[in-house]
Amino acid sequence: MSRVRRIYLPRGAQVEVDGDGTPLALGGIAVDAIPEEWVVEDRWWTDRPLHRHYYELVLVDGRSVTVFLDVRSGRWQRQVA
Repeated sequence: MSRVRRIYLPRGAQVEVDGDGTPLALGGIAVDAIPEEWVVEDRWWTDRPLHRHYYELVLVDGRSVTVFLDVRSGRWQRQVA
């Protein structure tokens, strides 16, 4: 029997932001660019609505990382495959 593995599980992230809430660094590594950002609002009709602000970050070390702010909890998460 094969085991089901969930992908893109969110993990806690240390994101430094500017006064507007825009990410400046992830885990102490500076953000070089933010090629894309988007907002997801879903399940608003349930007792567990989803409201996230996503950012695709390019870090100065060349890595591309997706993070999101859970707007309801105020916590930053990293999307990990």
